[in-house]
Amino acid sequence: MNIFVAGLSFQTKDADLAQIFEEYGEISSARVISDRFSGRSKGYGFVEMEDEEAAKRAISELNGAELDGRQLSVSEARPKEERPKRDFGGGGNRGGGYNRNRY
Repeated sequence: MNIFVAGLSFQTKDADLAQIFEEYGEISSARVISDRFSGRSKGYGFVEMEDEEAAKRAISELNGAELDGRQLSVSEARPKEERPKRDFGGGGNRGGGYNRNRY
């Protein structure tokens, strides 16, 4: 089961997140999501647990718990929705830019 964890301190690392959930059962993975440009934590992450009962118990007991002075929000992760690809335009010389010779 994939678990979504929000409200993490920006100092929380993957190993810290795994340690929190290990007392409930075996962890397949634990990952704190970080900004791809700055590398700074976004304050949320995901934990995967094989045992669904253990995962449900962890969700129940950790949702609303306090960690590093912050209240955690823990729930079953929803599947990632397909989002349409964004078209930023551009490409070629199809106008839209400033041309100082034009005015």
